[in-house]
Formats: sequence, structure tokens, C-alpha cells
Amino acid sequence: MKKVIVGSTNPVKINSAKLAFATAFPDEEFDVEGVSAVSGVRDQPMSNDETLLGARNRAQYVKEHYPADFWVGIEGGIEDHDDDLEAFAWMVVIGADGTKGKARTSSFVLPHEVGLLVRSGFELGHADDKVFNQIHSKQKNGAVGLLTNDLIDRTEYYKQAIILALVPFLKPEYY
Repeated sequence: MKKVIVGSTNPVKINSAKLAFATAFPDEEFDVEGVSAVSGVRDQPMSNDETLLGARNRAQYVKEHYPADFWVGIEGGIEDHDDDLEAFAWMVVIGADGTKGKARTSSFVLPHEVGLLVRSGFELGHADDKVFNQIHSKQKNGAVGLLTNDLIDRTEYYKQAIILALVPFLKPEYY
């Protein structure tokens, strides 16, 4: 059994990694554990680069502190485009052999009211809770689930991007 450490205690991020590894490597078994990890960026990253840095830092932090076969960093972020705030997340996977993979989710535009709260200093999850009258939505379906009527929930949203971050592990001959 291979060990995967996710740099987060958020159940959505841990479950996304479990599902992604199980889907990408159906003939292998994985023990996936989430631990608290330092991102080194703001609680709400506000650019593509800052978000990627947060995911990299989380993956590197857990690699340095926990023995495993794979280390995963996941960071959700926001970026301003033409007065709209777009939400997305970066995934970084580091393998014990030194292989690294990364991928970004698709992005979506946040509603104006949510964007105003984020711009005033709210973390996206807290802004969603306030606007949509939810509690801990970032540990459930997240903004993507709330806005798509759960056609795409946060777990599936992250799972697909983690699978894409696993491409160098699936096709090592090309990397």
C-alpha cells in the first residue's frame, strides 16, 4: 500500500485525492491522510501565481515533514479579470522519486455580491457562507457546487485536476 499525504485537513481535499489516486491507479491501494500544512500565502490567494505558490508550498511542507510515496498540495485562489473575480485551484503532486506534477482546475466567475465580500477581505468560503446562508460550505460542495446546483461539486472539481497533476506519473516516459 502506498502512502499519500495531503497538505490539508479539509475533508473535501482529502477525499478528492483519495478518489483521484484510486481512479488514476486502479490496481494499487493508497492510504491517504490529510495533515495541516503551511501555505506561505494569504488565507485567500488573490492571483494565479500566489495560488500556485501556495499549492507548491503545501506539497513541499508535507514532503519535508511526513514520510510517504506522494505528497499533495491543493490551494484555491481568486484572480481579477476585467472586474470579475474568477475562482480556481492549483494541485501539486510530488513523488518519492522526485517526479512533480501540477494542474489547475477550470475557472468560473463569482457572483458580484461574493466578489465584493472577497475584495473586502473575506475568504471565499466565508463569503459563500454569508451570501448563500451556508455553514462551512468550503468543507462540503464549495462555491462551485453552490453555483452549479451541485452539478459539479468541489470534490469532483478537485479530483479531475489532481488526476491531471498525476499525468507525469501516469506517463513517465514523456516526463
